[in-house]
Amino acid sequence: MAFEIKQQGPVYDVCIVGSGAGGGMAAKILSDAGLKIALLEAGPKYDPADPEQATQLKWPWESPRRGATTTRPFGDFDAAYGGWEIEGEPYTTKNGTKFDWFRSRMLGGRTNHWGRISLRFGPRDFKHKSYDGLGDDWPISYDDVKPYYDRVDKMIGVFGTKEGIFNEPDGYFLPPPKPRLHELMIKKAGESLGIPVIPARLSILTRSVNKDRAPCFYCSQCNRGCTVYADFSASSCLVKPAMKSGHVDLYTNAMVREVLTDKTGKATGVSYVDRLDLQEYQVKAKVIVLAASACESARLLLNSKSARFPDGLANGSGVVGKYLHDSTGASRGAFLPQLMDRKRYNEDGVGGMHVYIPWWGDNKKLDFARGYHIELGGGMPMPSYGFGFGIENLNGKYPGPDGQPKAAGGYGASLKNDYRRFYGATIGFAGRGECIAREDNYCEIDPQVVDKYGIPVLRFNYTWSDHEIKQAKHMQDTFEELIHEMGGVPLGTRPGADSMYGLDTPGRIIHEVGTTRMGDDPKRSVLNKHNQAHEVKNLFVVDGGAFVSQADKNPTWTIMALAIRASEYIVDELKKQNI
Repeated sequence: MAFEIKQQGPVYDVCIVGSGAGGGMAAKILSDAGLKIALLEAGPKYDPADPEQATQLKWPWESPRRGATTTRPFGDFDAAYGGWEIEGEPYTTKNGTKFDWFRSRMLGGRTNHWGRISLRFGPRDFKHKSYDGLGDDWPISYDDVKPYYDRVDKMIGVFGTKEGIFNEPDGYFLPPPKPRLHELMIKKAGESLGIPVIPARLSILTRSVNKDRAPCFYCSQCNRGCTVYADFSASSCLVKPAMKSGHVDLYTNAMVREVLTDKTGKATGVSYVDRLDLQEYQVKAKVIVLAASACESARLLLNSKSARFPDGLANGSGVVGKYLHDSTGASRGAFLPQLMDRKRYNEDGVGGMHVYIPWWGDNKKLDFARGYHIELGGGMPMPSYGFGFGIENLNGKYPGPDGQPKAAGGYGASLKNDYRRFYGATIGFAGRGECIAREDNYCEIDPQVVDKYGIPVLRFNYTWSDHEIKQAKHMQDTFEELIHEMGGVPLGTRPGADSMYGLDTPGRIIHEVGTTRMGDDPKRSVLNKHNQAHEVKNLFVVDGGAFVSQADKNPTWTIMALAIRASEYIVDELKKQNI
């Protein structure tokens, strides 16, 4: 590291750390208000329409390694620069914890490759303690956030239908795409079982919302980034228009080390290490907005120690890093014999499900406290390396072309024939549910380990409770009920109690939240209801760290709604000279 720390740029009105859902939205709203912004991103600049970076519409054989391995966790063509493991950027665990922390080092962060499932939290999701006595209520309600959800819908675009389900709030929807064949079959099975199957709510344009973005052309490759910006990514839908204002200076490859403060405890800027030259720099600003992701923002605060904040910045409560929780996840696949030997036709659609199953259960009648939704997969997507059918589970059960039972698979012509016969005959179910926020699930600074930039790393402590395990069992029961109703054959062995019913390792769903929770009591929370630190009035956190609880929904829509709300509060407070 250099001994001389250089200051970059002027003293900005606002310095934003992170360019994903929260940081991108803050940059858009604050730059629209005329404020001078420094936007810091730990990775490189990214534009899915840039020919040098675009991977959309590439053929499987264009993979540099012909599919033998990959440098990205979701495949060579996926729009994610990073993963659960990044060379030189370790994290550790304690007490036998298993936790996988996904980082996406690029402009737009994890919004470049997510599933675009864009669900509002419902009235109950903000007040769960009032319903079941577990966790804590948010200091705000659905009615407080609704106007901002409405604005996100109109600004970004989301398809869906108005269903009138109490805790699945309707919004401003674009027309949804029609269900595919396997989705129609799942819907029919759901109706027989009293399980709702409704049009999905994804932030993918089925018609334009502005002149800069074209409608989806149904290539089904949203995870690769969209060259026409039809799907939502913070890089293309928020940061790019914010940059056009002329009010945003973008700093890429900026690995932020800490938030700087003066003797009074006021935040004055940030210190970062340039990933390319490994030199340390400072950016000064009147207001600091952290949006680096729930765990990364907690890491920054915990590493920002001073005489005034010996346990980390804004951590007088000792709560920074605590109440970490990720969505639950469990899955199952199935084979549908009636879909063997399917006629070939274009069934691509959007890069995700056209229908989904919202939570329908009554937890007062169940042995776990919170709900889940079910994401659905299947159809006839583009085959790729690693694209399998689970046909090893069907040996001898179904006849070959000659009508005689045979072992599926094999080699050469036999294998090719089976792939053709089974193609499009498999479906998948993935449950995504709510975990109860607990103080004993947390991340902290490991006192022994630093990354390659010399920054102390996080150490995780996490367990699932009986509520999450029982929820996963209910998921598996539901999957099997639906498969049976459809006349299908479950693939693989049903996960049992020994594997917590297939409950994924914490962090694998990439929905971690809660590490800088908001609340009215400064002794039990880090932020107030405006995402503002109780102890540092010019410091805000607008990523998932502010969440008091996760819902049975993906967090991105709520992150952006709260980012609008917090950003406009910042503008108002600056005008009043309160910060």
